Amino acid sequence: MRSPVPYQLVDDPSQLHTVADALASGRGPYAVDTERASSFRYGDRAFLVQIYRRGAGTFLIAPEGMREDVREKIGAVLNGQEWIIHAAGEDLRSLALLGLTPGRLFDTELASRLGGFDRPNLAAMVHRFVGVELEKGHGHEDWSRTPLPVSWRDYAALDVAYLHELAEGLAEYLDAAGKLEWAAQEFDHLIATHSQTAPPAKTWREVKGMASVRTFSGMQVARELWRTRDKIGRETDTSPSLVLSNRALVDIARAEPATARELSAAAPSERMPAREAKRWQTVVNSALAADRSTWPQRKQLDAAVPPSKSVWERTSPVSWDVLQRSRVGISAVASDLRVQPEVLLTPMNLRQMVWEAPVDGPALDTHLTAERLRACGARPWQVAITAPVIARAHAEALRSAD
Repeated sequence: MRSPVPYQLVDDPSQLHTVADALASGRGPYAVDTERASSFRYGDRAFLVQIYRRGAGTFLIAPEGMREDVREKIGAVLNGQEWIIHAAGEDLRSLALLGLTPGRLFDTELASRLGGFDRPNLAAMVHRFVGVELEKGHGHEDWSRTPLPVSWRDYAALDVAYLHELAEGLAEYLDAAGKLEWAAQEFDHLIATHSQTAPPAKTWREVKGMASVRTFSGMQVARELWRTRDKIGRETDTSPSLVLSNRALVDIARAEPATARELSAAAPSERMPAREAKRWQTVVNSALAADRSTWPQRKQLDAAVPPSKSVWERTSPVSWDVLQRSRVGISAVASDLRVQPEVLLTPMNLRQMVWEAPVDGPALDTHLTAERLRACGARPWQVAITAPVIARAHAEALRSAD
């Protein structure tokens, strides 16, 4: 492996003015990455922001304790400019929390998937296009730790060191394949959905395994456990999953324990001390003592939202047939274009479009299918390729049902 690239650690507000001037004096796009600590801390904020620009150098900015200064000084240079990021989705969200937003974007991971590469991870793509082997292994560390070990900082600096060469190689590759405009549309969509739009708020119903909690009392316990752990996590800046794991939350809700001992037995994986068990038992008791009119109800099915596979297949077999035919057709086209089917059209967009399509005729033509795909959020390049496929699937399914 090549020796670490030179970089400057920026962890004092007094350094930011000089860093901003250096970045502004560089040339070309900004290569950007973040390191977060959401498995350890509350929320998804960045604890390290790596920035490299040709002619300026590499800067590792530790924003904790100086976030407003970063927003003001670094934002004045970066905002509205062209960025290069690998797998930009979560990075864009955490950077937006810092007040940092791009004007243009090149996502090398998404570009790799559009190019049809089976291993779009950064190390594999840098090795393929730049001929450099990157050291990996620190991506899941607690990046809120101070001071950061030198080996972690070296790793972080390498994450932006070769993004320019990689982006240039991928742009040339996509252009030759006639896919560069596809990439531009996807990058604009990423900015709109991840940098300019706040993520939807999480709820207790989204906890993994919650579907196994079937009683109203169990759902009431689950909701109050979730609210309490979120409150504790927020107040102590601790990841809620470290306060009480999802598995333990669901197990306790299903058991509805009457004592702290029963609670501990219901969640053996948590290995909680007696004091912790008593605290959570208090939450359980309080939840079950609350007025039943305030308890959560089962989530009502929204007729506009595609149902589960079993419900869909049972209640609307013709629509289900349209979906299966569409999947087969899209997979065939995707194979010809050397992209994964979910890149050609996201499963969510396909399901939504097909669920809303009429099943009692007449068949949708390509124009109407295209309109519906656009309404679901598909990009123009996706619409142009998949609308004829879905329209044909819709017509075939209706004929087969006659």
